[in-house]
Amino acid sequence: MDIMQREGKYPVPIGGSPILGVEVSGIIESVGKDVKGFKVGDAVFGLMPGGAYAEFAVLDESLTMHKPDSVSFEDAASIPETWFTAYQALFLVGEMQKGQDVLIHAGASGVGISAIQLAKEAGANRIFVTVGSDEKAKFCESIGATKAINYKTENWSEVILKETDKKGVNVLIDFIGKNYWNQNIEVLGLDGHMVILAFMSGTLIEKFDIVPMLRKRLRIEGSNLRARSLSYQAKLRDAIYENAVLKHFAKKDGVLKVFVDKVYNWEDIAEAHKYLESNQSMGKIVVRVTDNY
Repeated sequence: MDIMQREGKYPVPIGGSPILGVEVSGIIESVGKDVKGFKVGDAVFGLMPGGAYAEFAVLDESLTMHKPDSVSFEDAASIPETWFTAYQALFLVGEMQKGQDVLIHAGASGVGISAIQLAKEAGANRIFVTVGSDEKAKFCESIGATKAINYKTENWSEVILKETDKKGVNVLIDFIGKNYWNQNIEVLGLDGHMVILAFMSGTLIEKFDIVPMLRKRLRIEGSNLRARSLSYQAKLRDAIYENAVLKHFAKKDGVLKVFVDKVYNWEDIAEAHKYLESNQSMGKIVVRVTDNY
């Protein structure tokens, strides 16, 4: 999202800051007169509609969370947008149920890593992911994916259809768009749900037969967390804070983990974006605002 916004391809929602960044952690410097749950000096993290690339950030109380002492500021800043998005895609939009098969594209991305772990904890039967290297495949399988497929060396749709005896998957989380559209439709099973979160390969599909949608009773839905209502995002905050942060991250029980790939200093933000664009990362990229800024 940050790269797309920087390139002018991601319109900022009405009321959102044009400054990049939607997730942040830090120490409260001041609070509004109606704020009841937080005070100056509290260590917090949260989601915002924009403006996180800055020394000071303004958070709505309903999207702010107390940072447990056992969670680092770097890990805390990696949680909000990634885990909120994965949770809503799997459960609120995709309606994943225990025992279902799931396909998650971009498995080694921040959202992909979160979705793998959430699907596993929720009792998914098989979790398939697509990745761009054998190293990423091994990593995704180490955190819970049943089968990670390197799309550069294997036909992922053929692999999944073989693994499922041609039944396909129940829930599919897609970030790719155009180039994967026909294969996505092919691997969706009866009454399958596909959640579109991004369109990295493009948006226009020249030829598409809608018969499979009718025959398999497919449901295809797009989802954009940043443009959702404050109340909707607050429900996600509550769900992730209770079921992930307090239940697992704070206790460091290993059931759910935050994976930070690299931490950059603020003055190296250009290098951080270059690394993000290189598609090498496995986990979140965090930028630390130094004392110089």
